[in-house]
Amino acid sequence: METAALKAKAAQIRMDLLRMIHGAKTGHTGGSLSNADILTALYYRVMNIDPQNPKWEKRDRFIASKGHSVESLWCILADLGFFPKEELTTFSQFGTRLIGHPNNKVAGIEMNTGALGHGLAISVGMALASKRDASGYRVFCLMGDGEQAEGSVWEAAMAGAHYKLDNLVGIIDRNRLQISGSTEDVMGLDPLEDKWASFGWNVVSIDGNDMESLVEALDAVPSIANKPTLIMANTVKGKGVSFAENVPHWHHHVPSDEQLEMALSELTALMESHIQEGQVR
Repeated sequence: METAALKAKAAQIRMDLLRMIHGAKTGHTGGSLSNADILTALYYRVMNIDPQNPKWEKRDRFIASKGHSVESLWCILADLGFFPKEELTTFSQFGTRLIGHPNNKVAGIEMNTGALGHGLAISVGMALASKRDASGYRVFCLMGDGEQAEGSVWEAAMAGAHYKLDNLVGIIDRNRLQISGSTEDVMGLDPLEDKWASFGWNVVSIDGNDMESLVEALDAVPSIANKPTLIMANTVKGKGVSFAENVPHWHHHVPSDEQLEMALSELTALMESHIQEGQVR
């Protein structure tokens, strides 16, 4: 997809996840809205995947280490045909496969995740296997910024650089908010880019809600031989919904009927503007 189509698709995914959360009466709304652009760029532009053959050996792998923000991922996998879109209505209901964290009983999910700090270590193992088997696939790992307080993240970061895994891409959804408030108040992280660089990673800092920047950064990997890449995606929690942006309360919150209607109206207008942008180009 070209960037205008990706922007329109991201707006659609935001609408889908809001409807899903509203129907289920539960969900991590803020983080799913902030990472929607990242996942849209990955799944509709960057990653080599085949929804009709989800176990294709040479597929790129995606690990959602911040597994609690799974709602955007469920909506994308359904939209791509990994499972029927109608199944989204079962999200977080009794007996569903679509639980509140990634579940590898669903096609397109590589690992059960959500216990924060584990995803990058899993990704290091996958990337190392790809290198040793000469399989050629890449591994993308999405982490939260609050997750950077976990020591296991830094053990994995050290290993990724040690093994020269230039087929490994870590992405941090740097929205600066976690469930209990600002990341810098809970456990200060800055200068986060410098810390990752000191661990031997190629660090690229971008606006993680700007599709052009995402496409440029992700299309370039692997950009430096023998170095894993860390994309610092500076995002806005609740992105795309005016009353939810940068509001900690929306980390885990369900929109009311009126709020859903307002959010869908905003996102519909945004999607239509991006469709027109694509037509002009």
